[in-house]
Amino acid sequence: MWMSKYFPVVFIYFFINSLGLPFGLTYTALLAPLLYVWVVLSRRREVLWPFLLALAPVVLIQLSLGVDTKSYFISLLNITLVYIFCQAAYTFFIKCEHPQDIFHQLLVINFICCIIAIPLFFTPYSDLLWTEQFITTGAEKVRRLSLFTYEPSYYALLFTPLFCYFLLQLIFYRNRINGWLLLLMLLLPMVLSFSLGVISAIAMALVISGIVHFKTYIHNKRFVNLAGVAVISCIAALAIGVIFFPDNILFVRVANVITGKDSSGKGRTFEAFWLADQLLAKKSYWWGIGAGQIKILGFEMIRDFYGYSFDTVRVAIPNAAAETLALFGWVGFVVRILAECLLFVYTKVWRNYYRLLLFAFIFIYQFTGSFITNVAEYVVWIIVFTPVFREYDVVNRGPAIGPPPQTPPRKGEGSLLS
Repeated sequence: MWMSKYFPVVFIYFFINSLGLPFGLTYTALLAPLLYVWVVLSRRREVLWPFLLALAPVVLIQLSLGVDTKSYFISLLNITLVYIFCQAAYTFFIKCEHPQDIFHQLLVINFICCIIAIPLFFTPYSDLLWTEQFITTGAEKVRRLSLFTYEPSYYALLFTPLFCYFLLQLIFYRNRINGWLLLLMLLLPMVLSFSLGVISAIAMALVISGIVHFKTYIHNKRFVNLAGVAVISCIAALAIGVIFFPDNILFVRVANVITGKDSSGKGRTFEAFWLADQLLAKKSYWWGIGAGQIKILGFEMIRDFYGYSFDTVRVAIPNAAAETLALFGWVGFVVRILAECLLFVYTKVWRNYYRLLLFAFIFIYQFTGSFITNVAEYVVWIIVFTPVFREYDVVNRGPAIGPPPQTPPRKGEGSLLS
């Protein structure tokens, strides 16, 4: 398979964007000046000044309300660099003729990394690809796959566009990889990352997408087979867990969620909005506290609320929607949600199976995790609102819902995936 000229930057973004850098700094941010020049030359239009002009009134209002100037402008610079990367990502999707080939290359390389990571788990060098984290009460030190990213949930979010793309490829008979192998390549990274937030959001997105396009999916034999196997597998795994492994991490987490003891889940959802409200009370409910001001106004409150140690040097609100509310107030929060809804209608997201699935996922996920400068989240939004991956357009019903007429089954496909 040919190697695209875009692949080096895509590889950096997906695998090593923060490798060896201080927390918060990424190679895509360092490359922002070059990416900006490339975007302007490729699209022959200015993209930065309109963003800065739109941001200017908010900056003037927040400066008048009072901010820590150094932290404020450093954070604004970071936001601007993220914006430039987003413009570069959008340019990539509208200029690249075969993004699906790059997706395939990323999938294969990622799977190889997962295979390497499994034996490494049992060695003293596991921290190279695995991250030990507090999950929930009763599961304080659990190693989860993160590869070269800084956090397992971020890795799972990075992988989600690939997961959804190739899952639909499998459902709609478009897979070039053996069906069972492709399932393994999709499920293994998600299971090893153990990101229940991402996995739950994907599951809910699949349900929503299935409801919207119920007639298409219900007449798809492979989808029905996969759904049936998934249900049976979950029931079997649940029974085995209850009988033989009642104290496994998943059961402990679920039990804590039900009983209200899951501090991690609560901290990423409604407690994040409570913290945002506490910060807004210190400055402005309408316009927020300003970029970079969480650590200035809320360091001790957030540290004590989440029970961090006294040597903690960094705090954050672990929820993109709640962080937007804190930094830019109700004006910023409403603009965020309204922009998502208007773009959903304007770009007719529901007319593409892939984009609809990703929209449902990321709309849910923004209320359960992420952060305001998360480039992985913005890449998902860009895919959602960009007319790419036309092979999943709903208008292409004929080839999308089943194998082309007189097409023999692919080698290696059994009854489940045929």
